Amino acid sequence: MMTDKCSELKSFMAKQRVPLSEEDFALISAAAVYKSVRKKELLLQAGEVCRFKIFISQGFLRTFRFDGEGNEHILQFSSGQSWTTEGESYSNQSPSAYYIEALEDSELLMWTKDSFDQLLAAIPALKAFSEQLIFNNLHASRNRLYKAISASPEEKYEDFVQTYPGILQRVPLRMVASYLGVSLKTLTRIRQGQLQR
Repeated sequence: MMTDKCSELKSFMAKQRVPLSEEDFALISAAAVYKSVRKKELLLQAGEVCRFKIFISQGFLRTFRFDGEGNEHILQFSSGQSWTTEGESYSNQSPSAYYIEALEDSELLMWTKDSFDQLLAAIPALKAFSEQLIFNNLHASRNRLYKAISASPEEKYEDFVQTYPGILQRVPLRMVASYLGVSLKTLTRIRQGQLQR
């Protein structure tokens, strides 16, 4: 039953103090598509249009792309109890430059742009929450960009550990290095230095 699949979302929205009525939540649940994905499964490939807004009930995803030399750059990690999408492709319904991949077996709720737009029009509390989420993501992206151009590799690592507690047990170091924009050698040196303190 879809309402059972949406219990994590309901709990999340309650914690975020989004004032949704039972009728509102029934509409949101009815429009959701449940998807169970395996580790390493791609939800979006570069060149495709991102057609879904995603709530991660359980699991862990990453958004990444490759540069002209084939180097991988991770833009975002998205853990359970969070939302993700590839915003530009989703909003404009244009081909994406990014990939979205499951880093662990994951359980997802997904909404097409048309169905989510209808929900936003019908449920003011969801619209307000969605706008706040976009604002928060923009703020986090700007902070990350500032740190990328101003912080030392050690400061980037410290911030990463604070932002994503426990992540070092869940992803390979090469992915952390990719996210931070430092070499694996540099990251290894930083971690060894911290362990010796």
